[in-house]
Amino acid sequence: MKLSLALFLLPLTTNSLSMSAPSKTYTFDKSNQIFTEAKTLMPGGVSSPVRAFKSVGGNPVVFDRVKGSHAWDVDGNEYIDYVGTWGPAILGHADDDVLEAVAETMKKGTSFGAPCPLENELAKMVIDAVPSVEMVRFTNSGTEACMGMIRLVRAFTNRQKVIKFEGCYHGHADSFLVQAGSGVATLGLPDSPGVPKSATESTLCAKYGDLESVEELLKTGDVAAVILEPVVGNSGFIRPTKEFLQGCRDLSTKYGALLVFDEVMTGFRVSYGGAQEYFGVTPDVTTMGKVIGGGLPVGAYGGRKEIMEMVAPAGPMYQAGTLSGNPLAMRAGIETMKKLKQPGQYEKLEANSKKLVEGIVAAAKDAGHAATGGYAGGMWGFFFCDGPVTCFSDAEKADAAKFGRWHRAMLERGVYLAPSTFEAGFMSLAHTDEDIDRTIEIAKEVLATL
Repeated sequence: MKLSLALFLLPLTTNSLSMSAPSKTYTFDKSNQIFTEAKTLMPGGVSSPVRAFKSVGGNPVVFDRVKGSHAWDVDGNEYIDYVGTWGPAILGHADDDVLEAVAETMKKGTSFGAPCPLENELAKMVIDAVPSVEMVRFTNSGTEACMGMIRLVRAFTNRQKVIKFEGCYHGHADSFLVQAGSGVATLGLPDSPGVPKSATESTLCAKYGDLESVEELLKTGDVAAVILEPVVGNSGFIRPTKEFLQGCRDLSTKYGALLVFDEVMTGFRVSYGGAQEYFGVTPDVTTMGKVIGGGLPVGAYGGRKEIMEMVAPAGPMYQAGTLSGNPLAMRAGIETMKKLKQPGQYEKLEANSKKLVEGIVAAAKDAGHAATGGYAGGMWGFFFCDGPVTCFSDAEKADAAKFGRWHRAMLERGVYLAPSTFEAGFMSLAHTDEDIDRTIEIAKEVLATL
C-alpha cells in the first residue's frame, strides 16, 4: 500500500471532546470565507439545499474530514456528528474495513459500465435481508430509485395515479414534489417552480396516519400505488403505528394497488431488514439507498419477481444508469452490510438513540420547554412542541425559530445536528456513551439559555 493511502487510512482521534471539558464557543472564519466564495460559484453556495442552513440561520460550516462519530471543519473545530452524511454513515465515518476494501477494489478500476460480480454479491445480500425483495435494480441515488419505482408501478398495474403522504419526500422528481416536506418545507416552498401541472395531476396526497384519507383517495380508482416513508424522516422524525402500516397494506390489496415503502432512509437503519422487518408489514416494492452504498452514491429498488421482471431488459419498462452498480459502491455496501449483520448491532443503535432522545427531551422539559421525541433503530428526532407528532401538520406546529437558536448554540459547542426541524437525526455504531453523555450535557447548557 502506498504511503499516502496508508496515511489516509490511519484512525483519527475522537476523544478530544471530553466529558470534563467545559463547553467553548467555536469560531468559523475559514468556513465563512469558503462559503462566501461558494455562493458565487454554486446556487446558494451548496450542492443540496438543506446544507445552506437557511432554516436555522447563520452560514454552514465547511467540513475538512470525518472519522467515527466525529467531524472536523476547516477551522479545526471538532463535532459529535448526528447527521452522518444524511444517513449512510451507520458504521461511523470512514470505517477502516470499508476504506481498505474500497481501496483494494479501486486498483481494478473505478467504473466498468459492464456487469461485475460485486453486483451479484450485494444483490443477494439485499434479497436475503429485505422481506419484500426478490429481485433488485441498482441505481446511483435514492431519487433515481424512486423515479424508476414510480414508472414501474404504473407499468405493472397499467394505472396512472399514485398516493403519497403530506410531508413525505421521495426525491426531487416532478411527480413527487407535492407537499414533499424536508428541503421543500425547510425553504418554505409549497411546491417547486418548473414542475408542470401535468406532472402532478396524477399524484394524490393523503394525511400520514389517517387511513380514512387513504381509502377516500383509493375509491377514486385508477390508483397504481400507495407510496410512503414507513418511518417519516423528512417531516422531522415521525414514527407510525403498526396498525397504520398494516392498514395501508390491507387497503392497497383491497383496491388492487401496490404498496411501496420508500426505505431510502430507513433501509438497513432501523433494522437489518428495514422498517418492513421492524414493524412486520411487507410492501410490494421497496426503494433503498444511503446505507447500502456504505457512503458512496447508490440507490436501489426491488420487489416481487413478477413486478421486477417488467424492468428492461427483462421487460418493457425502461430505466438505465451509466454508473449504476459500479464496483466501488458495491464493495462499500457489501462491507457495510457484513458488519451490520453481526449480532447486537441494531439493539445497540436503538439503545443509544433512546438514551439520546430521552436525555434531550428531559433536559428541554426541565428547562421549561415543550418537547417531544422518538426513535427507531439508528434513527431519531425531537420537536419543540407538545406531542404526539403523528403527521406533517403536527410537525409544522413545532417552534422552528427556537430550533434554529438551539441548532446554532449546539453547533458552537461542538454538536453537529441536521439544520432543519424537518429532518431526522442518525445514530452510528461509532457513537460512544461518552459522545451521548457529552451531547446531553451540552444540551442542558444550551436549553437553559433559550
